[in-house]
Amino acid sequence: MKLKLIMLVLVATLVAPLSMAQAQTKAKAKKTEQTSQRNIVYDLSVADTAMHAGLMRQLNNIKRGWPDAQIEVVVHGKALNLLVTGKSTQADAIKELQAKGVIFAACENTMKRAKVEKSQLLPGVPTVPMGIGEIVTKQEEGWSYIKF
Repeated sequence: MKLKLIMLVLVATLVAPLSMAQAQTKAKAKKTEQTSQRNIVYDLSVADTAMHAGLMRQLNNIKRGWPDAQIEVVVHGKALNLLVTGKSTQADAIKELQAKGVIFAACENTMKRAKVEKSQLLPGVPTVPMGIGEIVTKQEEGWSYIKF
């Protein structure tokens, strides 16, 4: 009987610190999840309007799950029409996402090549001198990168 009691006490003294460590790790992970700032840069260079619609759904999902996430969509290459007034198939969705803080930025190099002026862009769309340069800069600043 004494041997069983000693074994029980011994097991309890070994298990208790492990349980406490696990609880502390979980608490720390939850706190990090609650306080970490999520910064995401999207690289969009395709003209596929179905992909553009999918991107809008994905961005809304992110903002619903992480309302404080900072998101920038860098649009260049064949995707430029997404941001051009009268050519965009997602103008309303972009306006709604802009209201939630999502930035859609147009590449000036692409604009020059396509002969698109800033005045032709959807309202609230900033430009960046070089789309790839903007993406690289964001990554250097620690932003998560998503190619879409």
